[in-house]
Amino acid sequence: MDSRYDVVIVGGGASGIAAARTLAGSGLRTILLEAGSRLGGRAHTKVRDDLALDLGCGWLHSGDRNAWTGIAEAAGVEIDRRTPAWGQQYRNLGFSPQDQRAARDAFEHWLERMEQAPPSSDRASDALLPECEWNGHIAAMTGFISGVTPERISVADYLAYENAATDCNWRLPRGYGTLITANMPQDVAHRLATPVDRIALAADGVRLTTPAGDVRARTVILTVSTTVLAGDTIDLPSTLDLWRAAAAQLPLGRNEKLFLAIDGPSPFEPETQVLGKPGDPASASCYLLPFGWPVIECFLGGDGARQAEAEGADAAFARAIDDLVALFGADVRRSLRPVTASAWSADPRIGGAYSCALPGHAEARTTLARSFDDRIFFAGEATNPVDFSTAHGAHDSGVRAAREVLGAMGR
Repeated sequence: MDSRYDVVIVGGGASGIAAARTLAGSGLRTILLEAGSRLGGRAHTKVRDDLALDLGCGWLHSGDRNAWTGIAEAAGVEIDRRTPAWGQQYRNLGFSPQDQRAARDAFEHWLERMEQAPPSSDRASDALLPECEWNGHIAAMTGFISGVTPERISVADYLAYENAATDCNWRLPRGYGTLITANMPQDVAHRLATPVDRIALAADGVRLTTPAGDVRARTVILTVSTTVLAGDTIDLPSTLDLWRAAAAQLPLGRNEKLFLAIDGPSPFEPETQVLGKPGDPASASCYLLPFGWPVIECFLGGDGARQAEAEGADAAFARAIDDLVALFGADVRRSLRPVTASAWSADPRIGGAYSCALPGHAEARTTLARSFDDRIFFAGEATNPVDFSTAHGAHDSGVRAAREVLGAMGR
């Protein structure tokens, strides 16, 4: 690794790769440094038995305006545009049609109250009706969507995403993580397993300390997660305390995925979905036979993901199987086999799923997106004002930061 560059991109996730794509061909000497052993960040496709299992982002949310959709189309990558089975309990198992309507109405009325009469606290839980029996279901939904329960959600932040999102949620049979990592430009250097331990200001730019030696750069694009930015993983100059404080107001929620293989005959049908315990905030959302594959994707959010983190993957797999047995009968137990699981919260270079603004702090996203002294620029899903928590929001933030670098350098 050389010691001098025009631009150093810190982090090889969707935003870092998008920044590298934008800077490719600019003539600027650029390198991307990734702390982990792979590119992709929170986009990670694991291939098992020729099946592409996305442990991180898996849906092209707002697919009709998602930048990765256009990138996939340009590369001839297959896109599945079928409507997700979300919100449809397969055969009404453990969730009667009447209860499904009541739960759906409770969630929609909660959204309406936040839109029409937002609480002065900006706390989403303050828009709940204390007597509503479906508050646990709402907490499960916010766990999937935001990674936290309503007590830790800013109403303004939540509605910013809700009002910008479209109903197009599409998938990539070969994996979202596969698409993102495949688009690291070949003419931009990158190094894996090269964590940045310290960033310091220098007379001629910025100095970065890594296990491979110090690197000097005119500019830096920081794309690390808010957990990393607000913590002590990277030693940052005190002049960035404002950005660190903003990151602390945008903590990562908890979300994890478990994949179960289905061996032999089973009662499951392709492209269907069930909630394990519809009124439980820790309930898993189980997507059955996606693409017709013999697997079940169990998605945990908020309380469920925290429980999995505390107890470990084996206990999480056992609980998911128990929930499916309760719905489908004891015979399915012999058909289900753990395959792989995520552990985003346990990764010290990531530390969670995606950002959610704490009540009263939605503006922290704007603060975090500002550059410092035309030398340090910030990207990542948390800096996107409306498309946070998504891979396309991360992409767009990387493009924005790279363009700011080009502008600062008169390009």
